[in-house]
Amino acid sequence: MADFGGADLDAFRAQAKTWLAENFPPSLKNRGDIAAAEAPVPVEGDYKLWKERMGAKGWGVPTWPSEYGGGGLNSSEARVLREEMAAIGAWNPIGGMGVMMFGPTLLEYGTEEQKQRHIPPIVRGELRWCQGYSEPGSGSDLASLQTKAQDKGDYFLVNGSKIWTSGAQYADWCFCLTRTDPSKKHEGISFLLIDMKTPGVEPRPILLISGSSPFCETFFTDVKVPKENLVGPLNGGWTVGKRLLQHERNGLSGGGGAPARSNPAALREIAKAYIGVDDSGRLADRDFRTRLIEQDMNARAYQLTNARVALEARNQSGPSAATSIMKNASSSINVNHAEMVVEAMGYNGLAWAGDEFSAEELAAARAFLRVKSGTIAGGSYEIQNNIISKRILGLPDTNIHTY
Repeated sequence: MADFGGADLDAFRAQAKTWLAENFPPSLKNRGDIAAAEAPVPVEGDYKLWKERMGAKGWGVPTWPSEYGGGGLNSSEARVLREEMAAIGAWNPIGGMGVMMFGPTLLEYGTEEQKQRHIPPIVRGELRWCQGYSEPGSGSDLASLQTKAQDKGDYFLVNGSKIWTSGAQYADWCFCLTRTDPSKKHEGISFLLIDMKTPGVEPRPILLISGSSPFCETFFTDVKVPKENLVGPLNGGWTVGKRLLQHERNGLSGGGGAPARSNPAALREIAKAYIGVDDSGRLADRDFRTRLIEQDMNARAYQLTNARVALEARNQSGPSAATSIMKNASSSINVNHAEMVVEAMGYNGLAWAGDEFSAEELAAARAFLRVKSGTIAGGSYEIQNNIISKRILGLPDTNIHTY
């Protein structure tokens, strides 16, 4: 890919290549699954070393301001960094909701004190964050949420519950939408930061059909939240919350790279191994071969489009409504990938336990079940389509809930 950046960008590429060669432990090559694990992985050995080095360099969040510990790079330099990391099998050990969602939002809406307090630990990957948005009765109509935050002078008293709070059982902090004015809907919501160690906070893991428990139902019972933990104006949380969702969709859709769970090359190899090839070396199943080519084309077109969206957004302050398009495309490609893996493996792709199955086969069924949730996370297909209709195409309001 051309740099279009001249000598300065060439110099940065050389700098990045040298730094990565000196600091990335070879034992971690192509082991990004460590950081992507849903449950916490022990931070030790080379993983600990790599995380500390990237955190100190600020390259885990390369475009964040350097005054808060970020890399201070421009978008072109960040792209070059990603390319050089990919070239040697390196991956970003600094992640999670603090990086993908909360951090960028706080940089835009937080006070200087809040930024100084919360951004550096996110940059270093020291704390885990979770999201308190959806409630049992407030899913697609998020603005109908009922978790209350009552003004008690120097603190808010929070009561209510949230659901689908990913990783709440492991999180240190929660960014939470609460109702501070029951007489108004959208204009009665505030954005609070809640320390998960505060008395009255109780996360309860939800066991999914995939066998994992990445989501929780979280209860707040007389939880005291200091006033300084209010982000944005009182009753102005809906604006802050919507902005965070744009960052979430940007992250869920790949944020400038290929869909996280779609690997065309791996899918081709799996298909050849389980379905077999004909005398010409082509995949024996003609129908599957046709769909495999289509999947490959869609994944590649997605990657190029995502890169173009990122390029066009260089002069914007953060992601746009285009994240809804990319989020829908990404989740569709990921679901199709998982389904095709299971189809290619046949009976083995539905394996759940047993020594006769490989680790790859055992993972296939779980991935097939888990990936479905990606169509809902950050807002379902229907919600994204309504955002696209209203905010991109300028069509009349359909009265379908958007957030």
